[in-house]
Amino acid sequence: MNKGFTVWFTGLSGAGKSTLSQLLGKKLQEWGRSAEMLDRDTVRTNLSQGLGSNKHDRDISIQRIAFVCKLLTRNGVAVLAPTISPYRGAREMARKEIGNFVEVYVKCPLEVCIERKVEGISERALKGEIAGFDGISDPYEEPLNPEVVVETDKETVEESVNKIVQKLLELGYVSQTGSAGHVYSPEEEDKIKERLSRLGYI
Repeated sequence: MNKGFTVWFTGLSGAGKSTLSQLLGKKLQEWGRSAEMLDRDTVRTNLSQGLGSNKHDRDISIQRIAFVCKLLTRNGVAVLAPTISPYRGAREMARKEIGNFVEVYVKCPLEVCIERKVEGISERALKGEIAGFDGISDPYEEPLNPEVVVETDKETVEESVNKIVQKLLELGYVSQTGSAGHVYSPEEEDKIKERLSRLGYI
């Protein structure tokens, strides 16, 4: 059975966590790995329903996400968890709970994240109209020793994903067998760039 692991993406809202998770998941599936992504909608609907935005409730949400990740990981699944998870203590709890844990810090300046957000949400947060907004009205505690740091304001998505894949190879969670040598075709790159443009990343 394949060795399960969890790639835990942390970073500010708008940094690019979900986009990277989706593309990494696609690559893993091309390599024949079973991959599950706990995206925001899945978490809100099934794990965080009824929880608020205060620290206590957010820590509970992370505990629930970590528990699901642990179950999937120990059954050989590659789990992708894009979650802001702003507090170091909660992330360290998740690391201990899950075991095979790869923390990816999706680093991006706050001003760039604000430019990417839609519907004036960030502007309202800056004015103090939205409580619990990470990096503005709530703190975001940067990881101290993440396995991978990607900088989405400086790197292409392909460069960031390849950095994560390289770390997974180094850690022995994936191997370069079969279709591991996949390179994005020009058509795939065009589709990726088109999607990123629609999302406001480029």
